Amino acid sequence: MLIVHVHVRVKPEHIEAFKLATIENAANSVKEPGIARFDVVQQADDPSRFVLLEAYREAEAPTRHKATAHYQAWAEKVADMLAEPRSRVVYANIYPADQGW
Repeated sequence: MLIVHVHVRVKPEHIEAFKLATIENAANSVKEPGIARFDVVQQADDPSRFVLLEAYREAEAPTRHKATAHYQAWAEKVADMLAEPRSRVVYANIYPADQGW
């Protein structure tokens, strides 16, 4: 299991549009066989900050995900909404080892 946290800061005037676009991307992403989870969370004390919590079943799944039409459409749609470039942190799952994902 590969866990990726994508940190995003959105321009305040684009928060709602970003949420709609990102929810659409997440809903399509969880249909991919290599994705176990795709959560979108918004920071409580700063609504312009989001984290995309992505859980992949294997190491190749992120590359396949980035090649999908829905990901590419999302990336293009939100590019001008971002206040700064996205950043990501990759984690290896330690526990629980298997949740049936």
